[in-house]
Amino acid sequence: MAENASRNAWAEPGSYEVTEGVFRIPLPMPNDGLRAVNVYAIRDGDGFTLIDSGWGVAEARAQLDTVLTELGSDTAHIRRFLITHAHKDHYNLGTHVRAEHGTPIALGAEERPTIEALQRADKSPMITQQHLLRGTGATEITAKFIEMVGDTAVDPAEWPSPDRWLAAGERIPVGAYDLEVVHTPGHTSGHIVFRDAANGLLFAGDHVLPHITPSIALEPRTPRLPLGDFLESLRRIRELPDTWLLPAHGPVTSSVHERVDELLEHHRARLEVTYDTVRAGARTSAESAAKLTWTRRERALSDLDVFNAMLAVLETKSHLDLLVARGELTGEEHGGVRYYSCS
Repeated sequence: MAENASRNAWAEPGSYEVTEGVFRIPLPMPNDGLRAVNVYAIRDGDGFTLIDSGWGVAEARAQLDTVLTELGSDTAHIRRFLITHAHKDHYNLGTHVRAEHGTPIALGAEERPTIEALQRADKSPMITQQHLLRGTGATEITAKFIEMVGDTAVDPAEWPSPDRWLAAGERIPVGAYDLEVVHTPGHTSGHIVFRDAANGLLFAGDHVLPHITPSIALEPRTPRLPLGDFLESLRRIRELPDTWLLPAHGPVTSSVHERVDELLEHHRARLEVTYDTVRAGARTSAESAAKLTWTRRERALSDLDVFNAMLAVLETKSHLDLLVARGELTGEEHGGVRYYSCS
């Protein structure tokens, strides 16, 4: 089951048998930031059930067609899609296949408000991020971000509702496997993972990734403490017996626990250094973010592109807000901007 774990080898096109009847299929994305998204195909009767579907672009569809042909199947024999969360690289190619073949799609029930928001043609999918950015004091980044995304409304045709909403705790028999739905909010409010306890597999979506930490709450609605939700979800997964990690981005690895421990430690340390920025005089999320370094290369905020600078400032906000909730900082709003200070 173990794969070449070099940082980029996992994204090479093809199909990779994880265990008997379970294939990892990397599909390309229309940007090179994450390189690819893993779709998992599980043999299910005379076809396959797919966990996640890929981004609805021609390159991804062509690659999926090629791989399924090599496996002796085709998109007409996809029995269903089980989707971890409502982001384009996970959801949208499945809606294209459904339009052709009627293939049912299932999505976590807590993603319903997100889907309904995306179906409103008068709303930009980035309106929430624009509003949050204004409150961080990141004036220049906000202006550049608004210029980049504009007020373009989301196309509701790209976000049809699923055929079924999945509840936490549901069991889904898929071929030789028995998948349990586990609600893991954080990356999105309705993110779910699929766990096969008997075979020691966790189809983790973006909840646990081997090389990077997932963004928090990049969605049309934002919970009060998305980082708190994410850390609690990680702890919940950590309390379960260990399994193989089958992530959406990156290679398959042998231990969910090992990576969860790394993520928990990363955020513990990040909370500490974020607190230190306030103690050193930063008052807003933007000022704190500017005092931190970003990515494994430890880049400055000013060196990031507009989209990733937006993510960095909002991630800093999530850490600051959690510190406020823990009583370590105080936060007050003045003129639409949230200011932090040591308690």
